[in-house]
Amino acid sequence: MAPIEEKGAIWVFDPSTTNWSCIHPSLDRPYPAARSYHCMASDGKDTLYIHAGCPEKGRLGDLWAFSVSQKAWTELSPAFDPPRGGTSIMFSGDKLYRMNGFDGKSEQGGKLDIYSPETNSWASHAYLPDGKQSPSPRSVSCLLPINLNGRPFLVTLFGERDPSSLGHQGAGKMLKDIWAFDIENKTWHEITTKGPELPLARGWFDADVISNNTIVVHGGLGELNERLGDVWTLELCVE
Repeated sequence: MAPIEEKGAIWVFDPSTTNWSCIHPSLDRPYPAARSYHCMASDGKDTLYIHAGCPEKGRLGDLWAFSVSQKAWTELSPAFDPPRGGTSIMFSGDKLYRMNGFDGKSEQGGKLDIYSPETNSWASHAYLPDGKQSPSPRSVSCLLPINLNGRPFLVTLFGERDPSSLGHQGAGKMLKDIWAFDIENKTWHEITTKGPELPLARGWFDADVISNNTIVVHGGLGELNERLGDVWTLELCVE
């Protein structure tokens, strides 16, 4: 399956006018290869990051930064192997964090990789991915920054644990667990949820933070290979 080639262009949606516009980067600079199943994050200022994903053949492990003000891409140090699709990145404090993904053979887990823009280098925090003390390996999930009582956390939730033989056309074993990583103490905590109804296990969904402690989840692929169109919010607190 060939990804869409737009020569590094960025599409921008203005919610105040409900209009789309396209930022065309400077073509005298390199730009990322076309890909799908990649991930993106923002530093909340001027920089967008794009990482990994699937070109027409194989998988990628590269990292690129796009300066909105300069309309230019810069290739950064690649992440640790293996190259992967369906991974997740997010920006918190002054670091970019990465975890999860699928390398073509197995779901990735057991490492939280940390990129420093200041030094253009990667470090890694290892953990036991047993699904009891910390999250099990997964892909097509999410990674989000949350602030609880003034402390920064990373949250990962849901995702695909065992891939389908049909790839993106099928559903593997989907997860419905939620984990928070205490950045300061470097510890994982599984989150217990409450409510009259709870979301189905899923992967291939979208999610974002809508306040310091609230996450919104939309859509995805359920375990029965059904496309989901539901919307859920999750409010987190420290007990």
